[in-house]
Amino acid sequence: MVGDRSAPPGGRGDGPRGPALRPTRAANLVVAALLTAALAWFIMRRFFGDIPDLTWLPALTLGGLAVVEGIAARNTKARVEKRPRAGQLNPLLVARLAVLAKASSLGGAIFAGAYGGVAAWALSEHATLLAARANLAPALAGLVGGLVLVAAALLLERACRVPDQSDDQDESDEQR
Repeated sequence: MVGDRSAPPGGRGDGPRGPALRPTRAANLVVAALLTAALAWFIMRRFFGDIPDLTWLPALTLGGLAVVEGIAARNTKARVEKRPRAGQLNPLLVARLAVLAKASSLGGAIFAGAYGGVAAWALSEHATLLAARANLAPALAGLVGGLVLVAAALLLERACRVPDQSDDQDESDEQR
């Protein structure tokens, strides 16, 4: 990924230019999603009568963002690998896409957790509450949208990584 190449091996990455951009940890995303799910479930259980019903728009927005980031991941990977007709690579754009991917993966995890908490509440109460039945389908759609956004963001983040050069490539570059 875009980062500080001068960081010492095994170090924190605090080189002369500051901290490096590290890959997103799956554990951080899982913790964010679980904490948000628990909070959403608690809020829905306590205040379901005061909260308006969910709509489909946020779920569709999450899905749309996932599609955009998936396309960006495919295009960025092609440019990083220098495929024919892929175009030139702007390093600043790759850095911006990497930051977008990190933010989107965390945001997607938070949304997936929130919608997952609402969906869990709606599943547990759908037999007795009309509000739970009305919120179940949009909550499941939001959960799927958040998860798809996380997956697309992680793909985009992976596409922004600088490929490792093997020893064979280094030797062939030196011989030229």
